[in-house]
Amino acid sequence: MWDILSWLFFLIFIAALLVVGGLLVRGYLTTGSPTSALTGALFGPKPERRLDVVDQTNVDGRRRLVLIRRDDVEHLIMTGGPVDVVIETNIGQPRPRTADVVDGPGVVYARPARTLGQAVGDK
Repeated sequence: MWDILSWLFFLIFIAALLVVGGLLVRGYLTTGSPTSALTGALFGPKPERRLDVVDQTNVDGRRRLVLIRRDDVEHLIMTGGPVDVVIETNIGQPRPRTADVVDGPGVVYARPARTLGQAVGDK
């Protein structure tokens, strides 16, 4: 029993050494310094995402409309048919709608202001 567990721990240790060694070799080949590449790959800042799926909906059983944003520009794509189709491209941010000021109707009937205690027909 202990013999099997010791072999299992030994294999896990060897696998961990191979993974760390691979990361060090990759870092040395890409940057020339293995330690900076290892710490940068594990703990460094993630690059900003440039591509995002904004919305998606099913058209029918096979096709789907997908709204994709890349670098603040949206593209509408239909996928799933015999050919994927770009329906609309370069969709910018929606412009804020400015409210148009509309003059109301003019005065239809003007009457003089009444004072307190004055009847309707009194002038």
